Amino acid sequence: MSSTPGPSKQIPVIVLAGFLGSGKTTLLNHLLRASRGTRIGAIVNDFGAIEIDAMTVAGQLGDSTVSLGNGCLCCAVDASELDVFLERLAAPAARLDVIVIEASGLAEPAELVRMVLASENERVVYGGLVEVVDAAEFTATRERHPELDRHLALADLVVLNKTDRVGGPELAALRASLPAGAAVVESVYGRIDPELLFDHRPSAERVGQLAFEDLLDEEEAGDHAGHAHTAYQSLSFTAGEPLHPRRLMEFLDSRPEGLYRIKGFVDFGPVDPRNRYAVHAVGRFLRFYPEPWPRTEERLTQLVLIGSAIDTATLGEELAGTRVTGAADGADERDLWGVLRYVPEQRDAAGTPDDRAYGTGDLGYGDEDPGYGDEDAR
Repeated sequence: MSSTPGPSKQIPVIVLAGFLGSGKTTLLNHLLRASRGTRIGAIVNDFGAIEIDAMTVAGQLGDSTVSLGNGCLCCAVDASELDVFLERLAAPAARLDVIVIEASGLAEPAELVRMVLASENERVVYGGLVEVVDAAEFTATRERHPELDRHLALADLVVLNKTDRVGGPELAALRASLPAGAAVVESVYGRIDPELLFDHRPSAERVGQLAFEDLLDEEEAGDHAGHAHTAYQSLSFTAGEPLHPRRLMEFLDSRPEGLYRIKGFVDFGPVDPRNRYAVHAVGRFLRFYPEPWPRTEERLTQLVLIGSAIDTATLGEELAGTRVTGAADGADERDLWGVLRYVPEQRDAAGTPDDRAYGTGDLGYGDEDPGYGDEDAR
């Protein structure tokens, strides 16, 4: 029976969207410059026949770029064709840590997200939808493209770019007009902290489970302290006691707007003593991956939460409330069912679903977001 790879073995695929001139390529180039050893691959989709954006990005990426010109990716290829490009970039020989799909300015983000979710490549996992907005041209863009509100409502992270061109009251009104649900960060010249999207260092260089010290490294804080995007919070949570799966799912189901990323490992104790559960959440997307406990590692729950305008103290208290406090507070297998809904189905050597495996194949949005239900995602 084949096993499902955990997040540490998968490459997140981030969809970078935004209308023409919003600053997507500038943001991607900033991520490349600030990656500090993280290996980034890109699929760049220019709309015109001359692939200016792809040439700009390729200067930094070399062979780790796939260029698709003269058309919108969401219309020019289907999910299986996208898988061909993902297969190339996700191959072990490429040694990439993250893949960014930079959509054309006229692409439909929902279609791109569905294509990534429908990927049959087990080495990739959906990493979130980032929508870049030109703050100075927001009103005009909204008038020309009323579908902007729909795009923003789907986004896991909204980047308000070019905020240096907007006054304080206008910027406050702009933020208030955004649909609820996504984390929002402000930027100038696309300068956002790469930590919001991916770890700064490649997995091969990490020590321990998640290298939590990297997330709050004081030297890194000095590198971007002057940027306008620093209004986000990060919470590290560690528990020596197992977590109660039902209470953890209640926490995840009610996670607040602006909580962009959750990653780490969960110990469910006697309910499944063989496995720890790697968790990967981006916006409303959620997956668990059961994997055998490493013999040399202490059985701990370790989670990192990253978001914008989140109450880290309250979140920490709520997470602490999911711990099992004694024998009378223990969980049983039925309590684990909610978690197993978010475990991708496993397949046998022939590629067919293995009924003995964990989970139901739910791709993570499930009932929380009907726009990404199973029928759309497969």
